[in-house]
Amino acid sequence: MTETPDSFPRLHARTRRFSLGVPRGFTVSPDGARVVFQRSRSGTDPVTCLWSLDAATGEERLLVDPAQLDGLPGEEDLPAAERARRERVREQAGGVVGYTTDAAVETAVFALSGRPFAVSLTGDPAPRALDVGDVEAVVDPRIDPTGQRVAFVADRALHLHELSTGETTALLTPDSDHVSWGLPDFAAAEEMGRTRGFWWSPDGRSLLVARVDEAPVARWWIADPAHPDRAPHGVRYPAAGTPNAVVGLEVVSLDGRRTPVLWDATGYEYLAAVRWDDHGPMITVAPRDQRELVALAIDPGSGATTALHEQTDPVWVDVVPGVPARTASGVLVRTVEDGDTRRLVVGDDTVTPPGLQVREVLAVDGETVLFRGSTDPTSTALYRVTAGADPELLSPADGLHSGVAAGGTLVRLSQDLTSAPHAVVVTADGEHPVLGHATDPGLDPDATLHTFGDRELRTAVFLPSGHVPGTPLPVLLDPYGGPHAQRVVQARNAHLTSRWFAEQGFAVLVVDGSGSPGRGPAFEREIHGDLAGPVLDDQVAALQAAAREYPDLDLTRVGIRGWSFGGYLAALAVLRRPDVFHAGIAGAPVTDWALYDTHYTERYLGLPGSAPYTRSSIVDDAALPPSDERPVRPLMVVHGLADDNVVAAHTLRLSSALLAAGRPHRVLPLSGVTHMTPQEVVAENLLRLQVDFLRESLGV
Repeated sequence: MTETPDSFPRLHARTRRFSLGVPRGFTVSPDGARVVFQRSRSGTDPVTCLWSLDAATGEERLLVDPAQLDGLPGEEDLPAAERARRERVREQAGGVVGYTTDAAVETAVFALSGRPFAVSLTGDPAPRALDVGDVEAVVDPRIDPTGQRVAFVADRALHLHELSTGETTALLTPDSDHVSWGLPDFAAAEEMGRTRGFWWSPDGRSLLVARVDEAPVARWWIADPAHPDRAPHGVRYPAAGTPNAVVGLEVVSLDGRRTPVLWDATGYEYLAAVRWDDHGPMITVAPRDQRELVALAIDPGSGATTALHEQTDPVWVDVVPGVPARTASGVLVRTVEDGDTRRLVVGDDTVTPPGLQVREVLAVDGETVLFRGSTDPTSTALYRVTAGADPELLSPADGLHSGVAAGGTLVRLSQDLTSAPHAVVVTADGEHPVLGHATDPGLDPDATLHTFGDRELRTAVFLPSGHVPGTPLPVLLDPYGGPHAQRVVQARNAHLTSRWFAEQGFAVLVVDGSGSPGRGPAFEREIHGDLAGPVLDDQVAALQAAAREYPDLDLTRVGIRGWSFGGYLAALAVLRRPDVFHAGIAGAPVTDWALYDTHYTERYLGLPGSAPYTRSSIVDDAALPPSDERPVRPLMVVHGLADDNVVAAHTLRLSSALLAAGRPHRVLPLSGVTHMTPQEVVAENLLRLQVDFLRESLGV
């Protein structure tokens, strides 16, 4: 196939998977009159700008365009802590990728290339650089709710900058080179969704600050073999069964008074969530085995903690985004697992019905809770509810929807099978869209969603355009397939790559199997103690069911590809079920679960050295010599050598075991590439190389 300058692989890479130009990061002013948001100028522009919008008229105003600011380097020069933060949240763009506002939404602060800036949201929009003296490499600047001062992290210390005087002081400084103030630890940022390390009090007079001591955490070294003259980069990585970072909290007043927060940090070593509302600071902590989750209220004067709620489970307790929270009257908002439904509880009232799976609490406004929920796992709708009333649907039932609201104004973020991600501002007077600049991918996903078999496996099927019935089709499974993530959803962008592979002549199947969210707690916990068997069985079952529905699927030519957990699943498939799968492409696969992080791995498998690790390892499968029952199938393993999430040792150990067992395979190392593979030339050519490998391996 001849590629053009506007071919899908090139557009897919240049647009960061068609995410550029999409409005995001919305904040609504308390009166509902103004909306602040982020968006780049086009679908191929990776530089994110900051905008405001009049909620009544829809008129937009550009607040910050990093390209127009003087004194910034052409390429972003990011501090190491900011690079790590972006990797943890999978941020692919540049520019204003994060900002905070005061409570009135009148001033915003942000960082560019390690320099802090402030901009007025109501007056002169010219951003001004904050003179913080000799402090360099600013990370995560956050303005206080009153708009008077900015706190930020630099060189692992927490600093305070007074906007009126320009004075900058170090509020908390580390006492050793393995201690940091105001940053999250690896497990929190990568697995718990807590990407912050400090929180302002509502009156702006105190902060709650995390102290992270990484001394117990093993130091791993990430080298770049393409540049042997460069020293390896050291990272603290808490592998399964090894010590985590020691995380503590202190309440710090502006005058420097410090009050340690008191809880059993040895028994409850995971600090999962933190918030500080009008009723005081509150944290959520969990023990190492994650079978308990405890919400604690903090007395900021003494640091003493009081239990607000405890949740236990013999397998694990999920950290649900946005809870616990409190209403304006102080009533606790939480979730409970009732039967096989995760339901929302406000005070003593369960306010959502059976069958509506609560996915995330987005905000609490007065006594009203804004949340996302699913009655069908392929869609997530937007709801609001108040105790004593039924939930109100605020979005279409189909598709993926989220939102923010304040002052009677709702911003609804939506995507479905026919449209790009988009936003609509809804007020009492009507609604109007927020302009988006996403690039047209040039193809229609045309996904057909199925529910296959007794297990009701959600599966998306893609056939080549113009396929003539009766013509056999090679098959490609394109899953993620594991916990935490879904691929079979009613969202166009989720299926673009699968559709493109179908246009190369394959019948493509995407299957969400055991462990995937949206089906209820029981389905998610089927993988407890075994990350391999149940997941692989579901892929095979869906493939067989699809072949009954689509008789043109050629089950003698079946390939599988995936990244991260999907890469693990692809390698697992060709090693453990070569009778079904005839070629595999494993991208950044976890091959030995003892090399993956504590919070994720121990939740499902417990501590290393146990049977669940043996059952789930593919290094052990790779070490088995070929036989009639286990023939060699073509396998290509792709790994970024700069990956600090799934380190390249996973692929190297797999390759060594395969080689020792006499199993031919290919390894494609990507120099300087992380787990995200954001580099355009890499992302573009990876798609083409995969098609070539599959065609060769399956005889297409």
